[in-house]
Parts: sequence; structure tokens; C-alpha cells
Amino acid sequence: MKVELFVPCFVDQFSPETGFNMLKLLESVGCAVHYNPEQTCCGGPAFNAGHWEDAREVGEKVLNEIATDKTLVCGAASCTAMIRNSYDLLFQNSSYHNKYRQLQKRNFELSEFLIDVLKIASLPAKLEAKVAYLDACQALNHCRIKEQPRKLLAMVEGLQLLEISGADQCCGFGGTFSVNAESLSVQMAEQKVQQFLKVGAEIIVSTDYACLMHLHSYIQKNKIQLKIMHLADVLVAGT
Repeated sequence: MKVELFVPCFVDQFSPETGFNMLKLLESVGCAVHYNPEQTCCGGPAFNAGHWEDAREVGEKVLNEIATDKTLVCGAASCTAMIRNSYDLLFQNSSYHNKYRQLQKRNFELSEFLIDVLKIASLPAKLEAKVAYLDACQALNHCRIKEQPRKLLAMVEGLQLLEISGADQCCGFGGTFSVNAESLSVQMAEQKVQQFLKVGAEIIVSTDYACLMHLHSYIQKNKIQLKIMHLADVLVAGT
């Protein structure tokens, strides 16, 4: 299958190796991957902060750069949710509406693409670790992504998948929420990290690097022995 890869701006700026692992993973399951190096952001941060005109400008850039005759695979559920759902609000009654509708039908987050579209049943990845999965709010509530990442993690040899209580609770990032409500955001991060420690997790894994970065900041500041990994990094481990 020919696919367009959308690398989230958080990944591009803070963990570029994860972007390469997304490419490696997709190619390993037989995809012909195209990546446009001119891509930047889906517009989500501006949209969520209420700057819709700025978000629309960024969204137009995405629609101009992405081929709508290919499947778009996003490395974060937040980007998937933005393109799949929020673009509908930005481009109603505009010249971009039909193009958006075409892309909407062919836009998937990485794990849902692998499980729901390609229906893969095995992976050669190996990782000896106790891993707990972090449900990103955008993944869970906007894209209905819950079982797909867990099914993929279960394919990794040596990986022990743990479940935490309150898995559907927010980590406290929420984009500008972590800036505008810093104290509450930190408390939510602390609560989430304690849940991971309680089950004995060694690594926190998620579809969304922004959520992982938020928890990693708390973990680093408090010198806690916990690592973070994007789902794509885990799925190519040991290969």
C-alpha cells in the first residue's frame, strides 16, 4: 500500500529518531512510504488555543502538501483527530472542504492503521521490559483508539504489558492547559506517574509523544526511575 507519513511536530523537534522508526515500521510491513519534508504541523496547537485563523492557514498547508489519493498515516492520535474531526470546522463552506473530505476517509493513526487496515498479526520486535500503556485523551475520546496499541504491544517478544488504574484519565498535558493551569497540570502528571509506579512499570508507552514529554518532565525533575517510549520505537526494538 502507498502511504503518506505525517510526522508530528513534537516528534520532529524533540525525538526525530522516532520519525525514522515510524518509516522503518511501515516499510517493514510492506508499505511504500512517501514523506514530504516540507510538512510542519497539523494546526492542532493553534486550534485548541482558539486561534482558528492561524490553524486554518496551517491546515491549508497540510492539504496542499498531502496527496489525497494515498492513505495518510499520522504518528500521533492528536494529529489524526485534528485532521479527521477538527478540519471539518475549519473548512466548512470553503474551497478546501472537498479535499478535506477526501483526506478524512484515508487518515489513520499509526496503530489503528496497522491493526484495522493492514490487520497485521505479528511483528519481529523484541524488548525485555515491563511496559504500561498511556491512553492519550485524543486517541481514546476522539479516535476510539484503545485496543489497537495494546494488540501491537502484545506482539513484542519479552514485553510484559501492565495495566494501570484510571487509564482513561488525562495526564495533565492538554496543550496550553499545562501552561495556563500549571499547578493542576503538575498534580495530574504526579497522579499518573504514581499509577505507573504502583504496577511496577519500567517504561511508559503511548501513541502521542506530547503526552510522554509532559510526564517525562515530571519524571526527570523528581529523579524517578521511569522511561518513556513512543509506540513506534517499541515496535521496531531489536530489529
